[in-house]
Amino acid sequence: MKCAVVILNYNGLELLKRFLPDVVRHSDRAQIYLADNGSSDHSVLWVQNNHAQVNIIALDHNYGYAEGHNRALESVTEPLVILLNNDVQVSAQWTLPIITAFEQNSSLAAAQPKILNLNQPSHFEYAGAAGGFLDQLGYPFCQGRIFDTLEQDTKQYDQSTELFWASGACLCLRHENFKKIEGFDIDLFAHQEEIDLCWRLKSQGGLVMLIPEVSVLHLGGGTLSKHAPQKTYLNFRNSLLVLTKMVAGPKVILIIFLRLILDGLAGIKFLLNGQVGHTWAILRAHLSYYAKLPQFLAKRRTAKSDMPYAKTNSIVVQYYLLKKRSFRDL
Repeated sequence: MKCAVVILNYNGLELLKRFLPDVVRHSDRAQIYLADNGSSDHSVLWVQNNHAQVNIIALDHNYGYAEGHNRALESVTEPLVILLNNDVQVSAQWTLPIITAFEQNSSLAAAQPKILNLNQPSHFEYAGAAGGFLDQLGYPFCQGRIFDTLEQDTKQYDQSTELFWASGACLCLRHENFKKIEGFDIDLFAHQEEIDLCWRLKSQGGLVMLIPEVSVLHLGGGTLSKHAPQKTYLNFRNSLLVLTKMVAGPKVILIIFLRLILDGLAGIKFLLNGQVGHTWAILRAHLSYYAKLPQFLAKRRTAKSDMPYAKTNSIVVQYYLLKKRSFRDL
């Protein structure tokens, strides 16, 4: 199976200098693409001058994660694509177990490796850890990461496990499945789009799996810091939009109502901690959600969402009230 490693980049020149050489060196049986979202820092020129074997897909401006990848993959022909963040460090032969997994299982639509913390390699990293799930209210969490608590990797998740969603930091996709569902929802721009994508893949019978034989190291926040209010805005808004679009039946009304209340409590917590920018980000997220609601209600009518998605009851209750900090304690 031919494989493409697609690196979406926006003004990430220093990250490319740091991480791209290892991707070029270690990506066996793979063609590497740089999909550049209209960078102004000479990222493309540097790659052309230093890594001529990398194919350049130059986009005219910053389309975000979702539309940027959709546009880039129109120029990719390989049947297996690995969407790799520009702040990920890979190791020797990291692509081979991924290729093998897709070759051996025709139902496999999406997957991810274990994602460890570059600054603390003994521990999982926030953006995906050992694979993602949702609770009954649609809050995402991972094997190895619940909210901001990151577990040490003691090989406790070294089994091939079915997931609900795979991390966008290193998202492995069967290209034909991606095209069949028309790719990412571009109205999300960035954040939560991999959850929406995997949900739609699963609703059509595709499997989403962890490939534990592979580990990558993720710096995190390379393009947008996880502490940035803009990330808070996108995460809160997009989570509500995805639930509105994908949760089947009238229960979506109760779920959205409860989420809005919990979002308000989160906003108060940010305010009490002096993080006014994050409180304002949540307010902006809700205003944007209301503005986009008619559009996503229309999408809901065509979404195949009649499937269970919850791995556990409220992760908020489990974490904050019952003090369960490990995925295995849930």
